[in-house]
Amino acid sequence: MNPVRVIGAGLAGCEAAWQAARRGVRVELYEMKPGARTPAHKTDYMSELVCSNSLRSNETSNAVGLLKEEMRRASSLIMEAADKTRVPAGSALAVDRHEFSKYITEKIRSNELITVYEREVTEVPDDGVLTVIATGPLTTDALSRSIEETLGRAGLHFFDAAAPIVDGGTVNYDRAYFASRYGRGEPSDYLNCPMTREEYDAFYDALVTARVAELHGDDGDINVFEGCMPVEVMAARGRDTLRFGPMKPVGLPDPRTGREAYAVVQLRREDAAGSMYNLVGFQTHLAFPEQRRVFGMIPGLEDAEFLRYGVMHRNTYINSPGLLSRTYSLVSRPNIYFAGQMTGVEGYVESAASGLYAGINAARRALGEDELFFPEETMTGAMGAYVSNGGLSGNFQPMNANFGIIAPLGKKVRGGKRARGEEYARRALEAIDKMKEEGLI
Repeated sequence: MNPVRVIGAGLAGCEAAWQAARRGVRVELYEMKPGARTPAHKTDYMSELVCSNSLRSNETSNAVGLLKEEMRRASSLIMEAADKTRVPAGSALAVDRHEFSKYITEKIRSNELITVYEREVTEVPDDGVLTVIATGPLTTDALSRSIEETLGRAGLHFFDAAAPIVDGGTVNYDRAYFASRYGRGEPSDYLNCPMTREEYDAFYDALVTARVAELHGDDGDINVFEGCMPVEVMAARGRDTLRFGPMKPVGLPDPRTGREAYAVVQLRREDAAGSMYNLVGFQTHLAFPEQRRVFGMIPGLEDAEFLRYGVMHRNTYINSPGLLSRTYSLVSRPNIYFAGQMTGVEGYVESAASGLYAGINAARRALGEDELFFPEETMTGAMGAYVSNGGLSGNFQPMNANFGIIAPLGKKVRGGKRARGEEYARRALEAIDKMKEEGLI
């Protein structure tokens, strides 16, 4: 039996390797760490989370929550790790990022069918071996050039931004308070920093006039993905934009006054101990001294210690429609699969799901079986369909899981958005369970 080669041990690569090994296929997993790292990576663990520690909603009436449940039922390693290392975050699924990556690394390295090679791959292989390329949005320049040559057209890129993390022990709890929006989840899930109108106006003026960090080389052409927009870019759209976005105060009354503030900055727990907090929605590309100055104006963070400042980095993705099939294989060279954000899926969970889909099919091909297609009534299948044909209009953009890309219900559902989401989930999970009963996943 031929092996499956996986290049890149991020979320998508580890999931692809795991799915192939589950089917009894030998896997050769190539990872350039610890010998080399991208600017965003800080540890030697696999599947390192470089932005938020949140995997977003865990409710199946929400599109990404449904995708998570589909993956759980398909024996996803990434979802197993997330559930094992979960930290409180209300209705969201957030993880202790250190324990999460450690768990995945140990699982991969202890699997007898997976051999890890710690070396950088600089070219798309042309030896005919079934290969999953999952090197992520920070693919090295050498491999990016090889991918562009293989595809026959230039790759596209956008910029992604990460939010700062502060030391929970240095927050001023005389100003900040614990509460989840509308009381969902445990009160300790989020820290909230309320602002008066005067405090907000001063903060806003400082934010929109703050100095941003310099970009280097080709990074000067910024095309920011809407779902991860720097807070200063969002603020420049209007004085009240943040109050209707990451700083909206609704559902978060201050227990000391019983009233909602003019604006609220939320901090989400980064680890189980509550020693680190992430500024929710505050991805940024401000210069580090400016972050210290401007974010220090947030009530409760006057003397907070920043454990990590926000950073911005280039994310590369393929103009996938017409190039990739709905199983993420290359149309012109079907033995080559791509997975992760470079395919045009956006988000941790979506990236892992593409790895699951590609890994299953690479393994099936290695076993001499036909490819498996997830129905477009499932979120897994809908994401694959979007990548393969969703941008044929010429305006392909990275996409999070959403119910706009899934097969229509074909009927009206009363009860509003949540009821429609529940019906999408019921239909999708029935299809997933049928696949599982038939031994397909």
